[in-house]
Amino acid sequence: MNHVEPPVADILELIAQDSCTDAQFDQIALRLFAYQYGANAPYRSFCQRRGATVRTVKTWSDIPAVPIDAFKAMELRCEPPLPTERVFMTSGTTRADTRGRHFHPRLDVYDLSMTRNFARRVMQGVERLPMGLLFPDEATMPNSSLAHYLALAKSAFGSPDSRYFVSPQGIDLQGLWQRLEQAEQLGEPYALLGASYSFVHVIDALRKEGRSFRLPPGSRILDTGGYKGQSRELPLEAFYSSLSELLGVPRELCINMYGMTELSTQFYDDGNAIVPSVKSGPHWIRSRLVDPATGCTVPAGERGILVHCDLANFNSVCTILTEDVGLPADRGFLLLGRAEGAQAKGCSLAVEAFIRTATP
Repeated sequence: MNHVEPPVADILELIAQDSCTDAQFDQIALRLFAYQYGANAPYRSFCQRRGATVRTVKTWSDIPAVPIDAFKAMELRCEPPLPTERVFMTSGTTRADTRGRHFHPRLDVYDLSMTRNFARRVMQGVERLPMGLLFPDEATMPNSSLAHYLALAKSAFGSPDSRYFVSPQGIDLQGLWQRLEQAEQLGEPYALLGASYSFVHVIDALRKEGRSFRLPPGSRILDTGGYKGQSRELPLEAFYSSLSELLGVPRELCINMYGMTELSTQFYDDGNAIVPSVKSGPHWIRSRLVDPATGCTVPAGERGILVHCDLANFNSVCTILTEDVGLPADRGFLLLGRAEGAQAKGCSLAVEAFIRTATP
């Protein structure tokens, strides 16, 4: 195959814009597909057996979606391995060799995607805030995309006194209480960011100690990642009402981020006053809902499995089939949980089909 250069400069330029038209998105998506079709051999085999080629794919929604579990089964990359590349791995609780891997030969695209989106959806016009991070740092978890995401939030948007409250020894609850008290006394807004399960531990500790805080106006909370068996599970309503009650942050500023290792772009809601909240992404990612067994878009208004086309995914595959059930909503989608029953079986069959067709 002829090796086409990835349209990285144009992707960066698109991300830097405030919006894009459908035609602009399609133009880059099709160029990115052509590059990945040429440079990613397993993906090309999969596309060919699906009857999808550079000539037949006419719009982003025609680009074949790779099931996320394929990232565990094989290396999905366009550029050859580099000593300097970053490898983000899924958090799988099984053996390390079954974890999904996403290879990033350069991080400028990922980082611009994160910072442009975070500035608008989380900071909302505020340049910097003191931040407390409830997740390990990058030195502790160098293969975690979330560790990198939070480190970037801290360096790009955190004030100099921002710090981590999680180490391999656990959460520094006493240090956290002192910092929250200081924010109350100073009357300065404070941001808490971290894994959803860390916030459950904070909620439980506050209840056990009979403590609560009233963080100043403008404070915000960002949670992500679900519970992953690291804490007890809380229904969304109980989770956000507890955060608001115990930390004094209005639910409109309790923001959830939906992301995954296999993507380079994140989705956010506009707070969780009502749950489930509508998730939406920036202009360089598009989503549709499909029947996983057929890959076909479901009829308008019906629930399906989410497929995302992320232009920031330049080195792997731009379009992935998740295992998340979604329902269309105004300007976004509702995230309804993991696939079960027939939908889960459809996702499994999609993975099997990918591995079968992508292997020469």
